[in-house]
Amino acid sequence: MSTKLSRRTLLAGAAAATGGAAGLAVAPSPAAAVAETSSACLPAAPSVVVPPSDQRYADLVRSWNGRFVGNPDYVQVVNTTAQVEQAVQAAVRARKQIAVRSGGHCVEGFVTDPNVKVQIDMSRMTEIAFDRSRNAFLIEPGATLRDVFRKLYTEYAVTVPAGTCPSVGAGGHFQGGGFGALCRRNGLSSDCIYAVEVVTVTASGNVKTIVATREAGDPNRELWWAHTGGGGGNFGVVTKYWMRAWGATGSNPATLLPAPPRMSRSLAFVFPWAALTQATFTQLLKNYINWHLANSGPASPFTALNATLIAAHKNSFPANLLSVVVDPTDPATNDLVAQFKAAVVDPVGAPYQLTDSTRPWLESTNVAGYSDTGDEVGRRNKAKGTYLRGPYSDEQLAITHHYLTATDITSPLAGVFFNSYGGKVNSLPWDATAVPQRDSVLKVMHTAHWTNPAQDATFIGWLRDFYRDLYAGTGGVPVPNAVTDGSYINYADIDLADPALNTSGVPWSTLYYKGSYPRLQRVKAAYDPGNVFRHKLSIELP
Repeated sequence: MSTKLSRRTLLAGAAAATGGAAGLAVAPSPAAAVAETSSACLPAAPSVVVPPSDQRYADLVRSWNGRFVGNPDYVQVVNTTAQVEQAVQAAVRARKQIAVRSGGHCVEGFVTDPNVKVQIDMSRMTEIAFDRSRNAFLIEPGATLRDVFRKLYTEYAVTVPAGTCPSVGAGGHFQGGGFGALCRRNGLSSDCIYAVEVVTVTASGNVKTIVATREAGDPNRELWWAHTGGGGGNFGVVTKYWMRAWGATGSNPATLLPAPPRMSRSLAFVFPWAALTQATFTQLLKNYINWHLANSGPASPFTALNATLIAAHKNSFPANLLSVVVDPTDPATNDLVAQFKAAVVDPVGAPYQLTDSTRPWLESTNVAGYSDTGDEVGRRNKAKGTYLRGPYSDEQLAITHHYLTATDITSPLAGVFFNSYGGKVNSLPWDATAVPQRDSVLKVMHTAHWTNPAQDATFIGWLRDFYRDLYAGTGGVPVPNAVTDGSYINYADIDLADPALNTSGVPWSTLYYKGSYPRLQRVKAAYDPGNVFRHKLSIELP
């Protein structure tokens, strides 16, 4: 395998680390297709109800994670808010549990749960436009990140600081606190949410569509707040986002969201396992973590540099990849790269291969990440997340090396993905949005991919053992403390709710939401009192 192809394989895995889960919601009974008239007086496409007998059903109920295939009574493909309202109302009246899918990248089986009898497919709701009435960019939840990046950039020269997997849908990614390569420079995608349109269900079982904004006087402001990191499938069906950067003023669209770099320079330091000892691997990981601890403040000049470390299992890929991304049109980044290399790479004292490429920014957004087709689509996988705010202990470094060099698994993709965080992310108060982790410097994902269902126990067991041993001192999970700060809801992991696997005494809700959870519960009670929108890690009623 060539270096270029190998790097693509690893970067595909990195996309899962910055991608997001799909959102959840509700749908209608197999009634006549629903049509409506748009504001331009053109008839909207009708919604389509797809039962199991329809040849399209098999494609619509599959998820990106091959472990999960849904079996709802039907899938309803919708095009408009009115059609979503009809779908939700019909499902509620029929007492059918519902789920919503935008991009289909949920890492757990929330949308495909056997209890889900109606799946609402949002993939046709893809409008992206500037809405002058709200002075913000309207983005519908079915738009993929590829769609979002291209439309915003080619028409307005702006972007949303979102993930690096272009096929992820905006729906769950935005409301789960999505992050990506620009997060240190521009914050989270959820930080740009100005307003949401949400189809909710009242205590009497009636559908009610609400627009909630971040304006201080908005009576529904709490519903807006809950969608800035509270995760999908909790409060209703998001049918529209309006995006405007935090603190942006004026009415010029080009100033209301961040402008991305014109060009993207990517340096890949590839450290072959064959040339690494436990000591040199440990030095690489220690240097990487310590550099982020020293250079991730909101005012640091290093917010212009993003560095991802993919520590791959040696039977998954025979090397570790340290990828650094900067804007080459900024002359200051040459010095930043040199300082980073001097602090992280050079002290390792092990040989590496280096590739250095520059391409236009928009093109760069399609280089990393899972493709829409190919071997990586439909593979079985499991993921576990951590917010890191302090250094690994020597024991944790040794545990990481042990699990990555064990010979008992062979996987197309397995390892630990360390993603740059902090910077602009940490400029907001912890309670400004529903993402409370505002002083972490790295977001970490442990993951494994495989293809054979007979190997489920092997790979899930390897991942569980790795995570449990790494956090043995805190009950097998990354409890909020001086070193770790819980986990990321878009890396949903139902093991955190299992007392046999989480022996910390800290509930899953605290691991994901910390002190924000009671507030999220109050929003749940106000806008989904009947718990219509639910899954295995959904916000609980108070």
